Amino acid sequence: MPASPSPLLLALREATLACHKSLEARLPFFDSAFDTDAYSRLLQAYYGFHAPLEAYLGTYQEPVRAKTPALTQDLQALKLSASDIDTLPLCQALPAINDEASALGVMYVLEGSTLGGQVLKRAMAERLGLGPGSGTSFLDVYGAQTGRYWRDFLDRLGQASTAPAAKAATVQAAVDTFTCFENWLGQRNVLNPVRIN
Repeated sequence: MPASPSPLLLALREATLACHKSLEARLPFFDSAFDTDAYSRLLQAYYGFHAPLEAYLGTYQEPVRAKTPALTQDLQALKLSASDIDTLPLCQALPAINDEASALGVMYVLEGSTLGGQVLKRAMAERLGLGPGSGTSFLDVYGAQTGRYWRDFLDRLGQASTAPAAKAATVQAAVDTFTCFENWLGQRNVLNPVRIN
C-alpha cells in the first residue's frame, strides 16, 4: 500500500496549484498552429531558464537529474549549432536558493515537470513526428526511470525538515519557480496570452 503524501508534499501541491494551472493554460503545445519552429523556440526558452537554474542549484541536485544536457541534445537535433546554443539568452530573474529547503522547492517544480513530459512526449510524436533522436529527449529525460526518480524525490521531501520556517521556504521557492518560469517564457514570447474571463 502506497505511503500517504508527506505534509510538505501536500503543502506544495496546494500552494502551487494556481501557478501550475496558469502556466499550463498558456503553454502552446496543443495549439492548432504549433509547429516544429514554434517547438524549437519554446525549447530555446526552456534552455534559457534551466541552464542557469541548474547551475545555481549546484550540489543540491544530483548530476543525474540535470535536464540541460537533454535540452542541448534536442536543440542540436532541431538544427541549432553549439555556438547558437551558447549564445541563447539566459534568465537572470531566478528563484532564490539559499539552503536545502529552498532547493527542494525549486526541485519540486523541475522534477514534477518530468511527469507531464510523458504526456507531451506522446503528443509531439503524434503532432510533429518528433522522437528522442529528433527533439524530445527533454520531455522523456529519465525514460523508463521517470516513476522511480519521482518516488526517490518524494522520499527526499518526506525526510526534509518539518520546522515551520523550512516548510515555508520550500513552499515559497516552489511558487517563485513557477512565477519566474512563466515570466521568463512570457518575455521570450513563447506563451499564449493570459485569458481574461
